[in-house]
Amino acid sequence: MPAKPTEKLNAEPKPGDAIDQSLRPTRLSDFTGQPKLKDRLSILLDSARARSQPLDHILLSGPPGLGKTTLAHILGAEMNATVRTTSGPAIEKAGDLAGLLTGLQEGDILFIDEIHRLSKVIEEYLYPAVEDFRIDIIIDQGPAARCVRLNLPRFTLIGATTRAGLLSAPLRSRFGVAHRLDYYSAEDLTTIVRRSAGLLEVNLEEAAAPEIARRSRGTPRIANNLLRWVRDYALARTKGIASAATAIAALEMLEIDQHGLDEMDKRLLTALTGKFKGGPAGVHSLAASVGEEPGTLEEVHEPYLILEGYLQRTQQGRVALPRAYEVLGLKPPASQPSLL
Repeated sequence: MPAKPTEKLNAEPKPGDAIDQSLRPTRLSDFTGQPKLKDRLSILLDSARARSQPLDHILLSGPPGLGKTTLAHILGAEMNATVRTTSGPAIEKAGDLAGLLTGLQEGDILFIDEIHRLSKVIEEYLYPAVEDFRIDIIIDQGPAARCVRLNLPRFTLIGATTRAGLLSAPLRSRFGVAHRLDYYSAEDLTTIVRRSAGLLEVNLEEAAAPEIARRSRGTPRIANNLLRWVRDYALARTKGIASAATAIAALEMLEIDQHGLDEMDKRLLTALTGKFKGGPAGVHSLAASVGEEPGTLEEVHEPYLILEGYLQRTQQGRVALPRAYEVLGLKPPASQPSLL
């Protein structure tokens, strides 16, 4: 049977959403990468269909751009269920949550992105909804106030978060299954780039896909963004033919090197190896030296640099590793800073 249409609640459309949606796979079998997670979700789907019941509540965590939203919509399609989408910051009052929950039908999926940003008051309202499928609403005020209990249809809550550590323990315990998405391999990203190129009708030569993939920082969203830039560059400069040389030239214009490092990454490593002599250096000092917010360094740049072995976080601060000196063409110091 065809899947029900996907709905979005409390979410403003963003530029490029239509293109992004067209690149997303709609079935689990079409989803590239995350093999362990796919196996687990396949078991959950088979079990739910065998029981003729909705899926258990699911928590998806991991860095942005790895496919948490895509997986939520895939699960909806696999279960022939409507997916109602919102985000933690969008639910400001208990009435907002009540409106979402009372509008659900049997088997629907409520997808809350950035769920760690729900307020404590909203979390308290959410607990009985996900455990007992009921919600208590206070009507009137003062002496005339009374509590009305509303029963809810059985639904599935899928939460997505980029900061799993900020999720409260009571909320985390309400999810039957919690999964983390990891960064993608260059091989998986190459497959994704080739698939997206076909959907976007980009004249991408075979050797160009790996060049884009290795610069995508292990993230499909970045890979698709870079692919669109290479397409635009090719249309403007090479009559629409995206060869490997064209892809390299296009990405060098964005100052993204063969390691996936951009201008800010190199400024960060240059400051750490130069001004701070390899560290340890505090994130606020580093941020001031490169003219960036500490939160941006911690959430956007450092995860990839740590993953690839360019720097390490220690109790004293950030420390440059030998690979940071190598990529900058510098000689590592004779004695490395303490990594404790």
